[in-house]
Amino acid sequence: MTGTDTATEGQEAAALLERTRTAVTPRLRDTVESLPGSIRRIAMYHFGWERADGSPAAGSAGKAIRPALVLAAAQALGGDAQHAVRAAAAVELAHNFTLLHDDVIDEDRTRRHRPTAWTVFGTPDAIIAGDAMLALALRLLAEDRHPAAAAASARLAACVIELCAGQQTDCAFEELDPHEVSLDECLAMATAKTGALLGCSCALGAIYAGAGEEEVAAMDAFGREAGLAFQLIDDLIGIWGDPERTGKPAGADLAAHKKSLPVVAALSSGTAAGGELAELYKRPMDTESVRRAADAVERAGGRDWAQMEAADRMARAVQQLSRAVPDLGAAGDLLALAEFVTRRTR
Repeated sequence: MTGTDTATEGQEAAALLERTRTAVTPRLRDTVESLPGSIRRIAMYHFGWERADGSPAAGSAGKAIRPALVLAAAQALGGDAQHAVRAAAAVELAHNFTLLHDDVIDEDRTRRHRPTAWTVFGTPDAIIAGDAMLALALRLLAEDRHPAAAAASARLAACVIELCAGQQTDCAFEELDPHEVSLDECLAMATAKTGALLGCSCALGAIYAGAGEEEVAAMDAFGREAGLAFQLIDDLIGIWGDPERTGKPAGADLAAHKKSLPVVAALSSGTAAGGELAELYKRPMDTESVRRAADAVERAGGRDWAQMEAADRMARAVQQLSRAVPDLGAAGDLLALAEFVTRRTR
C-alpha cells in the first residue's frame, strides 16, 4: 500500500468519524444533559463539553469509533443509518462508562489532554457518573420504538457483562508475577475487554438493518478481530506513543507495570531481554527504568510481534466481514474504520 493510499483512507475515516459525531452528538448530549445536577456536571466534563467549574468548553468528546461502526454496519447491510443513531449513542455511553471506571482502576490522571474526572471530582463521584452513563445507554434503547431495540438492548447488556469480566481478569493479572500470565490468556482478556464492544457495535448496526443471525454473528466477529487489532496498537501507543498526541505520559503503561500484549509477548519470549524486563517489573520504575523497559520489550520482540499480530487480526476481520457483506465494495466505510484503528498513532 502506498503512502497516498494510506493518506486517502485516513482522510475517508476522518470524514466518516466527523459525520458520525455530527449525527450522534446531539442525541448523546441531550441524553447526558438529562442527568441530575452533580452527576450531569461530571459527565459533561468527562465528554469535554464543560470545564470543571461548569462553564462551557470546546473539548473533544472522543473519536466516535464505536458509534461510527454502528452506523457503517447498518449501512453496509442495506439499512438506514439514521434509524440506528440511538444505538450508536448508546454504545458511546457504554464505552464512556468503561473509561470513567478504567481511569479510577488504573489511576490514570489524564485523558484527552485533561485531568481525569476522578482527579477533579473524586473517586466515588466519578464511579457513580460512570454507572449513570451505563443506565442511560440501556434507557436509550429501552425507549427506542425501532423493532430491533429489544434485541439490541439485550446484546449490549451481555457485552457489558463480558467486558466487565475482561476488566476483572486484567486487574487479576496485575497481582501475578510477570511470568504467570500467558500470551493466550492475555489475548483472551483483550478480546473480552476491547473486542467485545467493537463487535457489539457492528452487531447492533446489523440488527438495526434487519440482518439475519449469520450476518449479525459475522459482523460481531469482524468487530472483535478489528477490536483486538485496535488493542494491540493501543498497547504499542501506551509504550511508545508521543505524549503530545496521546495526552498521557510516555511509557505510562510500563510505569504502571501493566501486562499489555507487547509486554507479555516479550516476557514469554525466552530471551535475555525478556528476563531483563521481568526484573524491571518487580520494582517501582522511574523515568530511566521506563526507558530501559521499553528497550527490553523491543529487543525481546514484543513490538514486532504486536505489529504483526495486529495485521493478522485485521486480515481475519476482513474475512469475517466478507461473510456478512460478500461485496466488500458496499462495506467501504467499515474497511476505512478498520484501517484507521490499526494505523493510528494516538
